[in-house]
Amino acid sequence: MTRDYKSTVFLPRTDFPMRGGLPTKEPELLKRWADMDLFGKLRAGAKGKKKFVLHDGPPYANGNIHIGHAVNKILKDVIVRTRQMQGFDADYVPGWDCHGLPIEWKIEEKYRKAGKNKDDVPIIQFRAECREFAQEWVGIQADEFRRLGVEGDWKQPYATMTFPAEAQIVREIHKFAANGGLYKGAKPVMWSVVEKTALADAEIEYHDHTSTTVFARFAVWGSSTPEIDDSSIVIWTTTPWTLPANRAIAYGDEIEYATFKVTAVADGSKAVVGERLVIATALADSVFKEAGITEWKQLHRFPGARLAGTFCHHPLTRSGYDFKVPMLAGGFVTTDAGTGFVHIAPGHGEDDFHLGQANGVEVPQTVGEDGRYYAHVPLFAGLAVYTDQGKPGPANKAVLAAFEEAGSLLASNKLKHSYPHSWRSKAPLIYRTTPQWFISMETNDLRKTALQAIANTRWVPEQGENRIRSMIESRPDWCISRQRAWGVPIALFVRKSDGSILRDHDVFARIADVFETEGADAWFARDPQDFLGDGYDAGEFEQVRDIVDVWFESGSSHAFVLEQRLEELAWPADLYLEGSDQHRGWFHSSLLESCGTRGRAPYNAVLTHGFVLDEQGRKMSKSLGNVVAPQEICDQYGADILRLWIINSDYSEDLRIGKEIIKTQADLYRRLRNTLRYLLGALADYTPAERIDAAQMPELERWVLHRLAELDELVREKIEAYDFHALFVALHNFCAVELSAFYFDVRKDSLYCDAVDSVRRRSVRTVMEHLFSALTAWLAPVLCFTAEEAWLARPEGLTSGEGWTAESVHLRDFPTIPADWRNDDLAAKWSVVRGVRRVVTGALELERANKTIGSSLQANPTVYVDSATKALLADVDFQDVCITSAIAVVEGTAPDGAFTLADVAGIAVASGLAEGEKCERCWKVLPEVSTVADHPTLCVRCAEAVG
Repeated sequence: MTRDYKSTVFLPRTDFPMRGGLPTKEPELLKRWADMDLFGKLRAGAKGKKKFVLHDGPPYANGNIHIGHAVNKILKDVIVRTRQMQGFDADYVPGWDCHGLPIEWKIEEKYRKAGKNKDDVPIIQFRAECREFAQEWVGIQADEFRRLGVEGDWKQPYATMTFPAEAQIVREIHKFAANGGLYKGAKPVMWSVVEKTALADAEIEYHDHTSTTVFARFAVWGSSTPEIDDSSIVIWTTTPWTLPANRAIAYGDEIEYATFKVTAVADGSKAVVGERLVIATALADSVFKEAGITEWKQLHRFPGARLAGTFCHHPLTRSGYDFKVPMLAGGFVTTDAGTGFVHIAPGHGEDDFHLGQANGVEVPQTVGEDGRYYAHVPLFAGLAVYTDQGKPGPANKAVLAAFEEAGSLLASNKLKHSYPHSWRSKAPLIYRTTPQWFISMETNDLRKTALQAIANTRWVPEQGENRIRSMIESRPDWCISRQRAWGVPIALFVRKSDGSILRDHDVFARIADVFETEGADAWFARDPQDFLGDGYDAGEFEQVRDIVDVWFESGSSHAFVLEQRLEELAWPADLYLEGSDQHRGWFHSSLLESCGTRGRAPYNAVLTHGFVLDEQGRKMSKSLGNVVAPQEICDQYGADILRLWIINSDYSEDLRIGKEIIKTQADLYRRLRNTLRYLLGALADYTPAERIDAAQMPELERWVLHRLAELDELVREKIEAYDFHALFVALHNFCAVELSAFYFDVRKDSLYCDAVDSVRRRSVRTVMEHLFSALTAWLAPVLCFTAEEAWLARPEGLTSGEGWTAESVHLRDFPTIPADWRNDDLAAKWSVVRGVRRVVTGALELERANKTIGSSLQANPTVYVDSATKALLADVDFQDVCITSAIAVVEGTAPDGAFTLADVAGIAVASGLAEGEKCERCWKVLPEVSTVADHPTLCVRCAEAVG
C-alpha cells in the first residue's frame, strides 16, 4: 500500500495572520497597553538606569493633528523607544502650547461670526473661553497621538496654561527683569493690523504680494554741493503709505550719483522738461523708462559722500509737513533697484529706525494699532493702510493723490514681490514702531553666550548649526510683549514717576506664588495692591498688562517641565526634535531663554526634520485637494504603515506622501510581516531544549549569526546617529534579500524534512529563535503594533527563560549579541558562495522558462569554476544551497553556451537533469529512492526521519 507522508512533513504553523488587519488590531493593542499600564511598567523597569530625555516641543492645542504632527511625534516615539530598549530610562512627557494667538484667534472668530467685538467681553470671561477651548483640543490631540502608537506620560502631560507652568513662566520673566536684560523701548516691530499685536519672527511667513511703487521728488532745501542746486532727489518706495512718516533720505557714500536735466518726455509722463533730478547713475536708465523720460542730459557726477549736510523739503511741505528732511549716509543703500536713495520713515522700518536713532531724527507716530493714521496726521487722519480684514485700505491711493497734487509724484507702478504676512490670519503686515518690552541681546552678553552654546550643542544634520548661528549673530533684541488677552502677562510694576521697573524680589515671589495657586488670571482679577503688599502704594505704579510672547513661554518649558520633574526627567535635555523651521522658533527661543537665565542651552543635541509635501513635491493645501490626513491612513492601512513611511523616508529633507507612496509602504510592510510570520511558523512547538551552540552549527547558520552581529552593531550605530532611514533599509534588505530570498529558501528542506533531533534542523530552529528575538526587538520602535502582535504570538516554549518572559515586546531591551558570532572570514567565504549561487539560479531560471525543468529539484547542473573557488566550495553542501537534487562543481573551461553573469567573473553553468526518482516526502530526485524496503518511495534521509 502507498503511504501518505504529508503529515510527517514539519510545515510551518502559526496563528499570526498573513494579513495584518491593522485598523482593527491596533486599537485592541492600545487597550491592552492601557489595561496593563505599559508606561508605568516601563518606568518601573528602568528605575535607576541612566536617563535619556527627549523634551517635547509643544504643538498648539487648536485643531486636529495633521501629517506634519504625525511625522514629528512618531519620530520622537521611535527615538524614545530605541533608547529605552538600549537600556536607558527614556521617559517622555508630551506637551501643549495653550496660550497666544492660535487659540485666541479661534475664540475671536466665534465672536466675529456673532457680530460681537471681543474687546467688549470681560477679559476673565474671554480667557476662560480660551482655556476651555484649549483643554478640549488637548484631549482630542492626545487621543490622536496615542492612536499613532506614541507612548508617553499621557496621564501627566505638560501644558503652558497649567498654574505651575504659568507661575514658572512669570518667574523666568522676573529673572530677566532682575538681571537688567529686560527693558521697555520703542522699536520697529512686525505688526498685524488684523490681530492688533506685534508678531515674532516665527509667526511670520512670506508670500507674493502686489505693492504700489512710487518714484517721488524731494526738492533740495539747501546743500553745500552746488551740483544739486535747484534739483530734486528722487526716492523709490513700495510702501507709499509710509511717506507721511518720512523724516530723512538715505544715500550710499560710495555710490556714484548724477544730476540729470530732463529734455523730452513721453505723452502722459509726470516728468517736466527742464527739471533737474538726482539719481544713482547705475539706475538712471531704468528710472527714466519708468517715468516716461525719453531724453535727458547728464550735468554732474559725484560720489554720495558729497551729499552730507544736504536737506530737502518734504513733498507735502505746504500741507502740514513743513520741516527739513536731512540726507544721511546709510550702509544698507544699494543700487539693486530703485533710485539709489531710500526714503527713511523711522516709525516703519528697522534700518530706518536705527539710522534715525544714530542721527537724532524723530520717530513720528503716524499709524495706530488698528492700521489707521492717527487723528493728528495731516491730510490722512483716519485712513486705513490695511483693514481689520487684512484688505488694502485707502491710504496708498490717498498718498499718491496728494503727492500728484503737490507735483511731487514722478511715477508709480505695480510690483509683485515677497512680502511678510501673518501665519495665522494670512494678512500682510506692517512695520510699526511702538513701545514694547525687549530682552537685550547685548546685556549680560546674551548673544555671546548663545553663540557659545550653539557651538557646544550637537546639531543633526550639521548644517542646522550654521543656520541658527547666523540668526543669532544678526538678530535684534527680542520683543517679548504682545497686545493680546490670552496668555501669561508680563507681570511687572513700573513706576509712573520715571518708568523704571520695580525690581523687588518679595513682590516677584508674591506674584509667582499667587499664579501657582490661582493661575495668571489673578493678574487681571486681583487688586494690584495684593501683589505689591504693604511696602508700596499701587497708585504710584503702572501694572503691565501686556502678554508675553508665546515663544518665550514655550522657550521656558525646560524650566517648568524638566527642572520641576527631575525625579523622572533631567536638565538639560539630551535632545530637542522639531521641524527645521524651529531654528527660528522653539530651538531659538529656548536657547535665548536658557542662556539668559542659566548660561547655557537647555539641550545637548538638536535634531530637525523636513516638511511634508505631496507626491509631486507640492505643499499641501485644501484648494489642491492633496491633503493627506494621518487619521485616514490609520483608518485604511493602520498606524504602522504611517510609521514605516516616516522611517523609510530621508526625514532630514522634505518628505513626500500620497496614495501611491503609501501603497508602496504597505507592500514593504507585508514583506516584513511575512518574515515574522515565517519565523513564527517555523518555530511551532519549539522549546529551549532544541537549542544548539553556535560552534556546533553548519557554516550557513553561523553566517546568519554573523549577519546578526553585524546588524546589531549597525543598529546601535544608526540609533546614535539618528539615521533611522539607513537602519530601516538595512533591516528590510536583510529580511527580504538575505532571509526570505536566500536563507529561508535554502533551509526549507531541512526545516520541513530533517529529523526532529538532527543537528542541522536544530541549528536552523535555534538560528530562527535568535532571528525572531532580534527582529521583534529591532522593529518594535518602528512597527510598534506589529512587533507586539508577533511577540504575543510566539510559541509557548518561548514564553519563559532569559529574554522571553516580557509580557510586552516594549518591555524588552535589545538582545545582547555574542561578540564571537562575528566572523568576517566566514562572511567573505559566503559572499563568494552566494555569488556562485546567483549564476546557478540564473541558469535554472532559464531552464524553467524553456520548460526543461519545472522545479529546481529536477536539476543537476555542472558549475565550472577556478581552482580557488573549487577549494572554497569543497566543504559546502552546494546542492542544498542551490536547492537542486545534485550538483557538480568542476575546475576547468566551460563548454560553449554555458550560462554566465557579467558581474560574477569566472563562473559558468551547464544545465543537466537529476537522475533517479522523486522522493514523495522531500521531492528531491535521487538514485537512492526505492532503496529502503520499508519506505520504497522515500530517500534515505526521509526514511530515517519518519522511522
